[in-house]
Amino acid sequence: QAIKACLSQGKYVGICGQGPSDHPDFAKWLMAQGISSISLNPDTVVDTWTQLGKVD
Repeated sequence: QAIKACLSQGKYVGICGQGPSDHPDFAKWLMAQGISSISLNPDTVVDTWTQLGKVD
């Protein structure tokens, strides 16, 4: 709900934390919700970007 509320007001939405690095499905969900950016651990960037690139 927070992401949708912020986006409806034209606000930037990003997330910093371990979640998207540890759980690629969470990163996909965030992307589907319209989040603008996520932070990732350096060792997960390539794999996560690859997975997100496959999202329709």
